[in-house]
Amino acid sequence: MNKIKQDLLINEQIRFKEVQVIDNEGNKLEKMSIHDAMNLAMDKNLDLVLVSSNPTNPVCKLMDYGKYKFEQSKREKESKKKQKTFELKELRVTPNIEEHDFNFKVKNAKKFLSDGNKVKITVRFRGRELNYVKLGEQVLNKFSEELSEVATLEKKPLLEGKNMFIILAPNK
Repeated sequence: MNKIKQDLLINEQIRFKEVQVIDNEGNKLEKMSIHDAMNLAMDKNLDLVLVSSNPTNPVCKLMDYGKYKFEQSKREKESKKKQKTFELKELRVTPNIEEHDFNFKVKNAKKFLSDGNKVKITVRFRGRELNYVKLGEQVLNKFSEELSEVATLEKKPLLEGKNMFIILAPNK
């Protein structure tokens, strides 16, 4: 038999003496003992599910619990499909990048942005290149100008250690 992960008490797990019962059509029945409610559920070939565990007036509903859990998981999967997820793609360049390499990186960035991802462009400074931070900032500004029709600048050029980066987000 297939085990179902439970978050509600069903059938024999309910420990109240008397419960308010709602049938599978949503009609409110009278308050009855737990044994009578269990018999009613078995007669209709349904489960007795505790929906409100209020100590003064516990409420149980007659339903097919397996079907209920299946539909609930189906709804959760549908809501996950509708969620928009994105990745942060990173492109690394040097401050003295050649024109062909620059154009190639711009083409890749446009592809990533058209897929709905954000792009982080990082300029890595090695050795004495750290003396020429302005060069790196110019390269990043050139990237943001080239990609201005498909992306918006989310984070301005920022130097962190030996790296300077910008983050570009796709236009809506």
